Amino acid sequence: MIKPAFNPEPPFAHGQTPRTAVLLCNLGTPDAPTAPAVRRYLAEFLGDHRVVEIPRLVWMAILHGIILRVRPAKSAAKYATIWTAEGSPLKVWTDKQAQALQNVFSANGEAVSVRYAMRYGNPSIASQLDALKAEGFTRILVVPAYPQYSGTTTASVFDAVYHWGLRSRVLPEFRFINHYHDHPAYIQALAERVRTHWATHGQPERLVMSFHGVPERTLHLGDPYHCECYKTARLLGEALGLSKAQYMVTFQSRFGKAKWLEPYTEPTLIALAQQGVKRVDLICPGFTSDCLETLEEISQEAQEAYLHAGGEVFHYIPCLNDSATWVQGLYELSKTHMGGWPMQAPNAEPLATSRREALALGAKN
Repeated sequence: MIKPAFNPEPPFAHGQTPRTAVLLCNLGTPDAPTAPAVRRYLAEFLGDHRVVEIPRLVWMAILHGIILRVRPAKSAAKYATIWTAEGSPLKVWTDKQAQALQNVFSANGEAVSVRYAMRYGNPSIASQLDALKAEGFTRILVVPAYPQYSGTTTASVFDAVYHWGLRSRVLPEFRFINHYHDHPAYIQALAERVRTHWATHGQPERLVMSFHGVPERTLHLGDPYHCECYKTARLLGEALGLSKAQYMVTFQSRFGKAKWLEPYTEPTLIALAQQGVKRVDLICPGFTSDCLETLEEISQEAQEAYLHAGGEVFHYIPCLNDSATWVQGLYELSKTHMGGWPMQAPNAEPLATSRREALALGAKN
């Protein structure tokens, strides 16, 4: 039997009203804090050529021959320290963001459906696109959860959408948000997060803004991520009324032996403690949802390193998560990029309910 080149299309309704959806895409998470679940997740994540740009054959040998034999158990133990009764924090917060954004659209009388997907893990981007297409959505805005563009993250989300499209005969109309690192609503939400924390705990000697790291070579190859991180930091510092001496930018989550963007977060915190800085507050502006990299790597490991080096007080300021200001920012961002798309409730009666009827109607006309 010859395999069809494209997936079957859902039932066709002639004259159906266009439907609009927002697909909020985050990085992903294992299904459980166990070694087998982490192994499946890491195989997909680290197997993406956008994430690791080592020649494919060489990297696959390293990944499956060494890394996936050793790292899953260690990572699972770390996930276990942050796992909640509801599941993975990243998945929980992304789900809550999508629900909250849906509530804002509904409250404004706009017939926009909001879903969330994970680039790696579940629910996958492909599965959510399948569901949206089956429900008759013809216009989809893809919103990566990454404020700063990077080929390692944002572009990989787009890859997943394009790959899904290769198996689709009829494609929805897509729009993509590349970045929003300097969007006023995003900066406002970050500033409010910090001010709220300081209203309770007072202001620190130094505010550290830690972004996820990427290999330094990506900067030299033209990736704008480094510059966009620094612009976010500058705008947030200005919104908070800070001098350049009162905040600093660092990069975390280094992987492998290659040189990554510097300065590295944990060594910087140790140096600050050794220099006599007694209190540090740290925020991770590049993460819109709390996850392993913020709750375990920063709030646990980095804090321990800073205190052990002589620091006295360390505060981790949570991510934007489902804060009302951030959800409103997501709404404004989405509305801007959906300009011109109909968002009224569907009210047109379909003229045909099947492909056969549609073909018959076409023959009559």
